[in-house]
Parts: sequence; structure tokens; C-alpha cells
Amino acid sequence: MRFFIPLITFLLFTLIICEAQNKTAFSGDTNVQKALPSMRSDVELFESCARCHTIGKGKLIGPDLAGVKARHSEEWLINFIQTSDSVIASGDTSATRLYEAYNKLPMPRHDYSRDEVKSLIHFIALETRKSEADPNFLDNDFSFAHHSNTWPFIIGVLFLLFGILDLAFIKLMKFKFVNVILILAGLTISGKAVTEEAIYLGRSQGFEPDQPIKFSHRIHAGENKIDCQYCHTGAGESRYALVPSADVCLNCHNVIRNGPNTGEEEINKIHEAFEQGIPIKWARVYSMPDHVFFSHSQHVNAGKVECKDCHGEVEKMGRIQQVNDLSMGWCIDCHRTRKVQFDNGYYLSYKQHEDLLSGKIKEVTVEEVGGLNCQKCHY
Repeated sequence: MRFFIPLITFLLFTLIICEAQNKTAFSGDTNVQKALPSMRSDVELFESCARCHTIGKGKLIGPDLAGVKARHSEEWLINFIQTSDSVIASGDTSATRLYEAYNKLPMPRHDYSRDEVKSLIHFIALETRKSEADPNFLDNDFSFAHHSNTWPFIIGVLFLLFGILDLAFIKLMKFKFVNVILILAGLTISGKAVTEEAIYLGRSQGFEPDQPIKFSHRIHAGENKIDCQYCHTGAGESRYALVPSADVCLNCHNVIRNGPNTGEEEINKIHEAFEQGIPIKWARVYSMPDHVFFSHSQHVNAGKVECKDCHGEVEKMGRIQQVNDLSMGWCIDCHRTRKVQFDNGYYLSYKQHEDLLSGKIKEVTVEEVGGLNCQKCHY
């Protein structure tokens, strides 16, 4: 019994000390938490600003904040937002000009940390981009679509009907040859309209579909100068140019998470597709008939054909559009005029190569090396 009493006393004393240390540690953590408050969100920070400022909607009590990052340095903005009165008192030119332009009404001090002010500046920059965004940035100011023959057909039919009815019943025309002229004109106009529509039946020149992601070639290929084959990797290696997979897009958009016109919304669709392992269902714009063989690599590598020769100036297009009608006549016309590039080893076995070297001939077209052979394209 004498042995257990000291042991129990020692254990109780140990428990009391441990509990006291835990309380002290917890109290210390609380003090640290109080000393380091959690950072407020961008929206919470801007609530105070919104009483006097807008972003892209004009002046209120203070200036419009759209583009403020371009007008002032980050360090100046941090100092001015935290203690505008001190910056004005220092004689800073920009601060004094603002103070006098807005009736000498000083901006109140804000208890924002440097990181919070930086976050707020970033938020204003993003909102500025949204306010400047063009909702119609995908629209094109041109169209390669075939013109409609509806009205020529209607006019031709009216000429035809009037000529026949007048000749048989109404008889307003004194001379029958006028009726004959009207009938022939009607047949010619309506016939030409029907013929043109028949020729373009099944073709899709000017086709400009909406895509699952709002992608602008004008921004990517035009403004950012991205090479066609960076995204369409198959153009130089296979029959198909290939549409870029989500992981190719993410080479850039892992870093670039905000678009100038759509913010994060469209770029997030790429990330979602990649994370879910679901391919983006792009709408195909150019499509050849099943009975036609066409190889991108043959044209790009051996033929040295530029992308724009078939696809037009995509760097000027928002929504991609089919430029040419892809008819057999269009292909044949190209083969009849396109010069063969003899710097390719494939053509060394051709007789024309020797004739070129000797100066006997100056050029060779695709037609002369079998470019009009039916079995080259149809099999």
C-alpha cells in the first residue's frame, strides 16, 4: 500500500503538468492565429472600393479603376491604397493630381496587407479584361458561302409563266416574238439557277460551325503567332492534319488560365476534358468524300503547299470557316498550275528532273507527273 500511494501521486502530478503545457501551447497557437489573420477574398476586398469606384462602368465618387494597373506601378498602388493621405502629403505628382481632380476628397486608409492589395490589383486587372471583352470576338466580317439562287430562280419562273399565259390567254403583247423572248429568258435564268444549285449540292463552302469551346484562330494564329503544325501535328506526317488533344492545349493553358474575352470559363472546359479523360468533340469543318484519297503530308512535305493555299488566312478568322469548295475541278485546276518542287528526293527518278538540270525545260506541273491520274485520288 505504501508503494502505490507515491506512484498514484506521481502520475496525477504528471497529468496536471501535461494539461498545463497543452493549455499553454493552445493559447500560444491562438495568439499566433490572431497575429496572422487569414487573407480576405478578392470580392470582400473590393466591397470597400465599390462604394466609390467601378471597373469599366465610369466614374463615381472616385475614378474608374479599369486599367489602373497600366496607369500606375504596383508599388505606388500599394502605398496609395494603404495610406493615400501620406502619399498626397509627400507631394507625389500622381496622387496630388487625383486629389485635386476629385474635389480634394481623400481616399480613406485601408487595413489591407501588401499581399491583399496585390490580390486586389490582380482582381481589378481581370475585371478590366472582362469589361473590355468583345462578346462577338468569334464573328467574321467575311463569308465564302455560295450565294443563293432563290431570287434568280423565282424571277426566271415569273418570266416563263407570264410569257406562256400571255401567249395562250391574256394576249397583252401584240407581237408573239416578245412572248417567245420572255419564255426563253425565263428558261435561261431559272435553268442557270437550278444548274448552279445542283453543282453546289453536297458542298459546304463557307461552312462555319459553332464549336464546343469558343476558340479563336484570330487570337491564337494571328495575335500569338502560333504555327499551324504546333497544334495540327499530323499535317506533315500523315493523311490527316489532326485536331489537337486537350494535353496539347494544356501546354499553354496550364499557365494561361484567363482568356481576354471569356475569362476562365472556356479554358476550364479544356481542364475538365483532360481530367475526365473525355476528348473534346470539335465540329469538323473540312471533310472529303469517302471515295477520295487525300494526304496532308504528301502536299505539305513533297508539294510544299502552304496551309493558307487551301485553308485561307485563318489568322484573320475568329470562327474557322471553309474557304474553298473542295470540288474535283478545284483540285484539278491546282494540279494543272502547281509547280513540282524538285528539291524533294522522291522526284529524282523522274525524267523531267534531268530536263530541268539541262535547261531543256523551266518548270514541271503536278499534272505532268501524274497529278491528273484518276487512280491517284480515287481507289
